[in-house]
Amino acid sequence: MKTFFNLVQEVQKPGLCCRCGGCVAFCTAINYGALEIDENGKPVYQDMEKCIECGLCYSICPEIKDLDEATKRQAAWSDPMGRVIETNVVRASDVRVRDRATDGGALTGILLHLFDRNRIDGAIVTRSVNKFQRQPFLATTRKEILESAGISFDTSQGMKRFSDQYMIFSTIEKFDPMIKKGLKRVALVGTPCQIKSLRKMQVLNLIPSDSIKFCFGLFCAGNFTFGIKEQKQLADIAGISWDDVSRINLKEKFIITLNSGEIKTIELEKMEFMKRYACHYCSDYSAEFADISFGGVGARDGWTTVITRTPLGRAVLADSRSFKSIEQFNVEDDPEFATSALQEVRKASSAKKKKTRYKRRSLQAKSVQVKV
Repeated sequence: MKTFFNLVQEVQKPGLCCRCGGCVAFCTAINYGALEIDENGKPVYQDMEKCIECGLCYSICPEIKDLDEATKRQAAWSDPMGRVIETNVVRASDVRVRDRATDGGALTGILLHLFDRNRIDGAIVTRSVNKFQRQPFLATTRKEILESAGISFDTSQGMKRFSDQYMIFSTIEKFDPMIKKGLKRVALVGTPCQIKSLRKMQVLNLIPSDSIKFCFGLFCAGNFTFGIKEQKQLADIAGISWDDVSRINLKEKFIITLNSGEIKTIELEKMEFMKRYACHYCSDYSAEFADISFGGVGARDGWTTVITRTPLGRAVLADSRSFKSIEQFNVEDDPEFATSALQEVRKASSAKKKKTRYKRRSLQAKSVQVKV
């Protein structure tokens, strides 16, 4: 039976830990107390003596392949990028949501709809700390869900301590307060690795995954750190001062909107120096195991590309439309809008998978080198 010790050897030491937090979330939920997340966002032993070596933390790691086939069967996954029931381009109907949001506010609009309809007790999201930083947050009121709208530079994770060094922490960290509050109907908004870890827990019927009723995934080109050094280098590339920035967005390019209304763009290839090491080895761009996947790729400005992947996700989207919580892009403006959006997502997904295959081959070649 492999344990957390093996995760350290096989995943952390090669630099492949995506820091989704799944291993710690499970261990904390069952009160073993063997694991914790350290100040750098890395899962570590809190008390090795409390580890019962059940091996479940190992199995639910998105980097470990043990449960991949079972997870794919449960999700009815298929090539090339998971199950796709329907593709739409939508936005929140509420102008106040759209004003706060980045890509039309569709995700926030749906979360608010579920909360208003008493379908969820809360949502695990992130909220802005400042222009570039977010922290994980369990939103349990309408106001808190609305305040989570929009993105800052790191799209999925936030920091626990504030300093010049940017500390990143997974939204799954908020499973603990969810359990303590006794919430049983929660929506999880997360990156592909976080969604996959949750789905692997559900395959094994592990707590606290039973409390997550909806999985909403974000398109993810990679997770970026934003320390002082990275801020300066990126500002030099763009030729801007961050004091002049009003909004940022990450789509096919990094988009910076200045207070003057001028828009600056940076090719993602120029931002590789900011990408977390493990993200170079992740192949999931479109959150392939989510109920619904969201992102700006393929949609016009102010709109969100939405891919429904499960019957539950399709029902949520249909109900949100029927109650006018979200509105769909006008087909008369572009009859091929949905097809074009899906093609763009597939293109981005294919590019990420191709790059990941190359990176993994390089990593494997390094791992077998022997110095004589």
